[in-house]
Amino acid sequence: MIYYTADLHFHYAPLLSSRPFATVAEMDETLIRNWNETVTEADTVYLVGDVGYNDGHVPLRALGRLHGHKHLIRGNHDTPFEDAGRLYECFESVTDFNEIEDGEDHILLCHYPIIYCKRGYMIHGHLHHGRGPEYELLRRLPRVLNAGVDVNFYRPVTLQQLVENNRAYYAGELDAVIPPPPRMERGKEGWLPGKPDFRPIPPKP
Repeated sequence: MIYYTADLHFHYAPLLSSRPFATVAEMDETLIRNWNETVTEADTVYLVGDVGYNDGHVPLRALGRLHGHKHLIRGNHDTPFEDAGRLYECFESVTDFNEIEDGEDHILLCHYPIIYCKRGYMIHGHLHHGRGPEYELLRRLPRVLNAGVDVNFYRPVTLQQLVENNRAYYAGELDAVIPPPPRMERGKEGWLPGKPDFRPIPPKP
């Protein structure tokens, strides 16, 4: 089975105000439990960016507990890691963009949403569950799917589940359980710097 997810942000305290967890430890443990209740060791998971946050280190302990054959498509919080080579201890591939086949569907994978309306689907992360201008645009693009945990009940999902969750999210049917996040205060620990800290993908050992 193939699953998709994004924006785990292990250990990232600034997200607590927009997620239903009291502590970072509760958030991390829930994400790990939900993942392992869903994914077996034989399954494949495409994680479309942002496994941790901008503290300079790969969240190895959390990632090492996750089941399955994992593939990372890097997000903006994944490119500054000082120890980026250690991503290969947890992921079978690390890319900035990927294309795969899921059954009869062609899939584009990138952390950042790409306008797409051809056959198959474009799967992204990055936007969480905001309701900005990008929300109004993407609700008219049913082949562009948000794999972020914030709109997929904090667990990896199949393509069919992803399509349905996005349909319901953009139709406003999930507003009671996935309300818009509060405005986040900039400048907290782990926030990205004023300009992107992009570093090339490290060579695989």
